[in-house]
Amino acid sequence: MFSHEGLYRAHQPWLVHWLGRRLGAGADRAPDLAQDTFVRLLQAGGALPALAQPRAYLATIARGLLVDHLRRQDLERAYLQELAALPQDLQPSPEERAMLLETLLTLDRLLHGLGPKVREAFLLSHLEGWEYARIAEHLGVTVSSVKKYMHKALLQCLTLL
Repeated sequence: MFSHEGLYRAHQPWLVHWLGRRLGAGADRAPDLAQDTFVRLLQAGGALPALAQPRAYLATIARGLLVDHLRRQDLERAYLQELAALPQDLQPSPEERAMLLETLLTLDRLLHGLGPKVREAFLLSHLEGWEYARIAEHLGVTVSSVKKYMHKALLQCLTLL
């Protein structure tokens, strides 16, 4: 059984290399993602379970962080492309850009954590202003189901906040 420190010492170089191979051109982020993996492990609290395959355990945690990192990169790239298309007088300040990007990332995490029907009901309600009956008809479900979907989406919002 490893301690947190022992696990770090024994596997941190391997994890950086593992992440670097998956990041390709963005391999310079590998040490940060490896560090985030160990931070996530520490945040879980408690003693480490007896790990028969510690690298597989670390890779599972790192894979989730890697997916989040790549999704964030894609979203940021799309956001910057949209901003570049705006006329100069409508460009947000650097502070506004940062705040808008964080809001987009929070919304992305929210939407990503919802099932397809829940996500669609949430978006139709909040972006399109549809009433629950119209959403129910569109999704082929009952109004009661739409209410449950909205409840689930709002709980997800509260959890993220």
